[in-house]
Amino acid sequence: MLRTFADLTKFGIVVFSVLAGLAGYVTGFQVEESFNWKEFLEVLLGIYFISSGSLALNQVQEWKLDQKMPRTAKRPIASGKIKPAAAGILSVSFIFVGLNLLFNLEPVAGWVGLFCIFLYNVAYTMYWKPRWVFAAVPGAIPGALPVTIGYAAANSNIFNSESLYLFLIMFLWQMPHFWVLAVRYKEDYAKGGIPTLPVALGMEKTLFQIGLYTFVYVGVALAAPMFVHASWMFVLLTFPFAFKVMQEFYRYYKSNGTERWMAFFMWLNVSMLVFIVIPVIDKWNFLFIHSN
Repeated sequence: MLRTFADLTKFGIVVFSVLAGLAGYVTGFQVEESFNWKEFLEVLLGIYFISSGSLALNQVQEWKLDQKMPRTAKRPIASGKIKPAAAGILSVSFIFVGLNLLFNLEPVAGWVGLFCIFLYNVAYTMYWKPRWVFAAVPGAIPGALPVTIGYAAANSNIFNSESLYLFLIMFLWQMPHFWVLAVRYKEDYAKGGIPTLPVALGMEKTLFQIGLYTFVYVGVALAAPMFVHASWMFVLLTFPFAFKVMQEFYRYYKSNGTERWMAFFMWLNVSMLVFIVIPVIDKWNFLFIHSN
């Protein structure tokens, strides 16, 4: 039962969302303010509940589509492990709890959370994804907003450079992240009638787009000092991970997308976490330096 719940709420993705929200909250937190553990935990729970609820609701919306694709046919609703109505009640309940927590903490965080759910479960799932080859681009907006929700809970000024940097890293990361999977599971998407890049435009154009967004993603990471406070930690962590991402992309590209897809995919994911954690370390390392 626990495995079914984890699969329904896509626990692995939710962990990424919560970690992003954590990075956003700690980056947005003002040094002069006193830390509140209750508020901190409520932020993480709020992001956990809206992410879990939104992802579960997506499976309620797409369970018939999931049955058509081997990669998704074993999902809880598609495989008959749980009824769509039961999953729907759970997902809506989770969304309600999560939004309630966020709105009570900081209205801006609640509104960003609501906007995130609307974009993912309405705009992306119902309109962009089944109709548009480049649906992943606007679809990356809700995927990037958990870090903004976390930031908003600590600092309602979400349009400053710190918040923008965190959002851009998560936004740009998602296109190569998704399109690598779309290449790997091209036949599945074709069976489901989803017009992803490799299905609709072929490998050459897909690899070009993956490369384009990877370059911009790495470029924003290297330009972090323009957005956030950066010190020696920036050089120590950013450059090696940026180099490794580009190296793995080159290997992936040279093989025409047939080799080392998992290495490129994993380095993308790890680098994203590193790039959003660096501002946190740089902002708060004085606590550790001072204690020594």
